[in-house]
Amino acid sequence: MIALFLVNLSKVNLITNSVYFLGFFVLLGLKLVDMENRELTPDLFQKLREFDTPTVCNAIELFNLRSRCDGYMDQRIKACFSGMEPIIGYAATATYRASYCAANDVYSTIDRQLATFSELPGPPLVVFQDLDCPSVAASFGEVMCSIYKNFGAVGLITSGAARDLAQVRRLDFPAYSNGNICSHGFGHIEDIMIEVRVGGLGVNAGDLLHADENGVVSIPKEIVGELGDVCSEYCKAENIVIDYVNSCNDMKTKNGDRSLTELEFGSRLEGLIQARRTCAEELDILSKRVSKKTG
Repeated sequence: MIALFLVNLSKVNLITNSVYFLGFFVLLGLKLVDMENRELTPDLFQKLREFDTPTVCNAIELFNLRSRCDGYMDQRIKACFSGMEPIIGYAATATYRASYCAANDVYSTIDRQLATFSELPGPPLVVFQDLDCPSVAASFGEVMCSIYKNFGAVGLITSGAARDLAQVRRLDFPAYSNGNICSHGFGHIEDIMIEVRVGGLGVNAGDLLHADENGVVSIPKEIVGELGDVCSEYCKAENIVIDYVNSCNDMKTKNGDRSLTELEFGSRLEGLIQARRTCAEELDILSKRVSKKTG
């Protein structure tokens, strides 16, 4: 009888402990989700927009999450306009085709795409994969960009072609494409919020992208909370070299345009070597602090 009681008591304790640990891990999971959501704030987005895309690429490398040759779109995807400010947004992906007449054109299917914007955790960035290869018509023009902008999109990227460039520029709507074509053909959206491939980069719906006139990079979400500060520190390290060589230029101005003596040249070269060494040491310390590489 006593043995039976002890067995039942053990079962009760096991169930109680299981419930306790299950509750603990649920709460921990909620806490982690909450931490991630707190990281993706408007202030964070604004901070990342203060840096150009090459700086963001450089900073991402320090985390050692992927190869330095992965995570960005290749030279096929170019900014439609020079001087564009950096943008950051969540990919609202879609596939597009213009080579044959579909039951619905792009304007009759765009409402379905716009409805997905609310599913994203922040500002949408429209990303099209043109299924026609090569492209036979433009993926976007003035009307589409006007619609996207007024429904909250921060920009548009397509593996296909663009048109209405003067009008889209006046909209101040950042756009990226693989070239220009004057006609829209039989343009229509086929699938939305699926994985697409643009400029050699696989993009899933909701991926976080940073872009400017230099190109487009995907930001791993697990580092987004740290990335802005790491960009700042990266720039600080780079400025060790930049400030040194600029100081050399100031010295040249003060001394006129005369040629450097061999001793002066050697002194400046040694100073550059030291500045580069100090910069590399700072970046190495930074990388060791933030690196996610294991093993």
